[in-house]
Amino acid sequence: MPVVPSFDKPFVSRIFATLAGIALLAYASGDAAAQTQAWKPQKTVELVVPGNPGDSVDRTLRLVHSIWQADQPAQFTAAVVNKPGGGQSVSWAYLAQHKADGHYLAVTSPTLLIRRITGQSTTSHEKDVTPIALLFDEYLSVMVRADSPIKTGRDLIERLKADPRALTIGVSPGLAGPPHLAIALALKAGGVDVSKLRNVVFDGSSKSVTAVLGGHVDVATLPVSVVAAHLQSGDARVIAVSSPERLSGPFASVPTWIEQGVNASFGNWRAIIAPAELPPAQIAYWDAKFAATVGDTEWRNDLDKNVWSAKYLNSAQTRAFLDEQYAALRGVLTDLGMAK
Repeated sequence: MPVVPSFDKPFVSRIFATLAGIALLAYASGDAAAQTQAWKPQKTVELVVPGNPGDSVDRTLRLVHSIWQADQPAQFTAAVVNKPGGGQSVSWAYLAQHKADGHYLAVTSPTLLIRRITGQSTTSHEKDVTPIALLFDEYLSVMVRADSPIKTGRDLIERLKADPRALTIGVSPGLAGPPHLAIALALKAGGVDVSKLRNVVFDGSSKSVTAVLGGHVDVATLPVSVVAAHLQSGDARVIAVSSPERLSGPFASVPTWIEQGVNASFGNWRAIIAPAELPPAQIAYWDAKFAATVGDTEWRNDLDKNVWSAKYLNSAQTRAFLDEQYAALRGVLTDLGMAK
């Protein structure tokens, strides 16, 4: 007859306790995984714009909103909310009021990093916001009037090397902003003393355009989307763009700074950020949502229309990208004497 082992009651109790613990752990793990996969917006998602209606940052989120609204059946409701002021600081302060809440998303640009480096803001991309996505690059152009004696980027550099104050340069919305940095980088790489330039600050791109066309400033540095219509009409000439490679459309005949022997490029990128301490489940949801958004036909067509260059990165990749950009921009702004 086979021998049947016997166990005392304490041993049996320990076995059952262990099995019960394993079952509970498995249930908890499964429940957490289900929660991670199941999160979705439960109320209206606010798309926060750090500028006024019609600005390029506003147009970015209006496009996102349009694509989401066309998504049938609608997964959630969304609304564009403009929070201009303080060089984007008002929008960052608004996000800070909604920590760990994925119902609030804002668009930003290199300004997020620049203002911290220059001491104008304490908002950190590392701890005060959650990076969600990088969407695209918007490059900067250097525009002159059609009848300007300055024909090329090299002409501009040679004039300013001889006398950094020989020409007036329109920049907006302020010093140390992306347009200013784009031209300062190129001129510095070309041997110009950028600390002596005669920069004229305007509070909007349209005013910079008007100043150039009216002969009030010699040169202006502007987003390519703002200049395209004037280039096509023949009112203006674009002597350089800040892209690493030549752009398409109306800028197909415009050389980059690099093509003109100046080792400089600069992208005024657009990124999506959320409040700090966003849970992984919410980050995962927005990773999937933005990956689908940038694959939409309307998105691709609008990028082409605005001469925006697609550059999608997910949340983790965007965080690494911002780290790299912060180091690079700190170096540039230190050279310009603007870093704190």
